[in-house]
Amino acid sequence: MDIERLDLNLLVTLDTLLAERNVSRAAKRLHLSQPAISTRLTRLRELLGDPLLLPAQRGMIPTQRALELQAPLHAALEGVRQVVAESSPFDPATATATIAIAASDYVQYSILMPLAQALRREAPNLNIAWRTIDTGILEAQMVRGEVDLALTTPETAPDNLRMRTLYREEYVAIVRPDHPALPEQHLDLDTFCELDHVIVSPEGGGFHGPMDDALAAIGLHRRVALSAPGFLVVPEIVARSDMIALVPTRVADDRAGRVRLFDPPLPVPGFDMAMVWHDRTTTHPLHRWLRQRITELTPGASGEAGTDTN
Repeated sequence: MDIERLDLNLLVTLDTLLAERNVSRAAKRLHLSQPAISTRLTRLRELLGDPLLLPAQRGMIPTQRALELQAPLHAALEGVRQVVAESSPFDPATATATIAIAASDYVQYSILMPLAQALRREAPNLNIAWRTIDTGILEAQMVRGEVDLALTTPETAPDNLRMRTLYREEYVAIVRPDHPALPEQHLDLDTFCELDHVIVSPEGGGFHGPMDDALAAIGLHRRVALSAPGFLVVPEIVARSDMIALVPTRVADDRAGRVRLFDPPLPVPGFDMAMVWHDRTTTHPLHRWLRQRITELTPGASGEAGTDTN
């Protein structure tokens, strides 16, 4: 094979096709037409002497030769991208791009809202698209370039993605300020169990959570009267009723005055929140800067040298 005929654009196309295994998605990701992708694939087949990708009912199936090439080719291209990125100056004030970030409503409110305000000042030409997170398809979305960055719990992050833990979140109990069952600034276990509860069930319709298991272990139970799909609506429900709820501290702290806060009468396990991204954006100057700004703008977050995995 004459390697001088194998230009970088062809290799990038092959890397993308092997990731997408679909001509139309590869074309969209590379901002090319489908005929242009097909033409490049034909050239690659001729140069490498292998079909590389075979038509299938849905998308394309890589040949054994293509599978052998996939990992070393991707690693080589990432090395090139890193060399270029490290030698190119980055100025957020003039950067132009669209960034898609997937997160829950709670994270959009507590983390992405301050980020959006900062970006209007620091990177006014960036367009930011918030997307509701679906961890079941997150990896595929990132491979296709539909999502650039996600914020989720480490245990729900796909194994093949990069991850950095940001902070630890804890829960607090909330009720309306003039709740008749809580005249004092103290919440005991009996009162907690007697009140109607609101819980969050992201999948919808769930009426059982870790607190129910903790109560059952000591022979108690509570009544969950309402199941909501996200945390943001819960303080408003509580503020207009006699119900009680457990919510992340970042949600409750911003509703001071609308609700009263109490320590839970039983220990409630908190959770970690992490940033998740694909290898394709690891060394990109814009994405590195964006991850750093999220870390800096998030109270309690670890720094750039925080825990990265994968």
